[in-house]
Amino acid sequence: MVVSLENSISTKDLYQEYSWYLSAFAPVIQEAFDEFFEKNFIVRFFALSKNINCLLDKEACFVTKVQIDKEYEMFFRTTDKVVRIILDKILGKSKTGFNINKISALEAKVITSFNSALYDKIKPILSPPNPKEIKRSNFDMIHLTYILKENDESATEAGKIIITIPDALLTPERVDYATDTVAETDFPESLTPVNITVGTTRFTMYDVKHLEKGDVIVFENSSIDKLKLTIQDKDFVVNINPNMGILISEDGNDEEDYNDGGDEYMSETHNIWDSIEVDMDAVFDAVKISLGDLKSIEKGLVVDLASLYDNNVTLKVEGKSIASGSLVIVNDRYGVKVNQILAKKSNIVKDTSSENEPEFDEEDEENNYNDEENEEYEENEENEEEYSEENEEEENSEGEEDEEFDYSDFELEDENI
Repeated sequence: MVVSLENSISTKDLYQEYSWYLSAFAPVIQEAFDEFFEKNFIVRFFALSKNINCLLDKEACFVTKVQIDKEYEMFFRTTDKVVRIILDKILGKSKTGFNINKISALEAKVITSFNSALYDKIKPILSPPNPKEIKRSNFDMIHLTYILKENDESATEAGKIIITIPDALLTPERVDYATDTVAETDFPESLTPVNITVGTTRFTMYDVKHLEKGDVIVFENSSIDKLKLTIQDKDFVVNINPNMGILISEDGNDEEDYNDGGDEYMSETHNIWDSIEVDMDAVFDAVKISLGDLKSIEKGLVVDLASLYDNNVTLKVEGKSIASGSLVIVNDRYGVKVNQILAKKSNIVKDTSSENEPEFDEEDEENNYNDEENEEYEENEENEEEYSEENEEEENSEGEEDEEFDYSDFELEDENI
């Protein structure tokens, strides 16, 4: 069976009642602490909630229940940190350390006696319940959360005290606050920072590496009467009146200075790395737009953002700024004329094709040339020496053969003729 709570209140109702709880309970609770503990503690009203108390999450508490009448009771929940702060101040710090699960009878008596005195201070604020409005089985509870700390400038620790009272015993006064006290139309000229993207395109790595001052990059994904605005991670399409004063002729640009975002494959591209395409974005720098313009954008109206055209535009690849320039219009698309290269060529991309090749240095090349020439000369000298040694050995070997082969050994003697 579902029971409808007639006196169930919303967050808006609690908001309207907050001032009453603050003024009715806070002074009384501080007075109770001052009288019982001789102004050793400061208590501040911190939170107001109904039925659900999200501020008490897995904290150990010393709980005191006070029976108001046969139908209702209220609770005082003192967190272990507050209990320790109070006991350390009143009874002195324990040598064995504080453990709320092993609290002594004297320590429990101190906290219970104070909660009883606190109830006596709060009781006059409570109203007698109306038996026709609520029954014991389904009443609501109001939680008043207070922060306590020692009345000492050097004190850094603080804890929570939560007082739970049946809603049926409270008759709070409500303050009706005027709605829409601040109108959107009150601040039409106030500025807010936003990000505006001109457009995007695809660019080859070769084009990125060879980007130079004076180049004009046209963004395929752009339209001269629309821009993309991003505020707090939400994107809006901005309808604008294009400034035709920045229109340039596509035919009037030098072929080498005009690039339409990588549509034409560069004939000078020699490797796979250079042919890889990446996304390039054109984004305005440090743009602020008035709240009045944002309201018009939200309604889909055409907004005059002529002041934007004087701002610098940054070219970004993978979120990294590589160049900056000024906005131009080529036919029906936006483009950027590069005025400055922000990143060094070697930092824009890493060309793996030349990663292992040494850097070119004229002096090193000359030294290498001289070294090669000297090595060649020394090699020739060695070859000549080897050649002369070989000839000498051959000559010696021939001489040795002459000595071994003597025709006189075969001369016929006279007697053999």
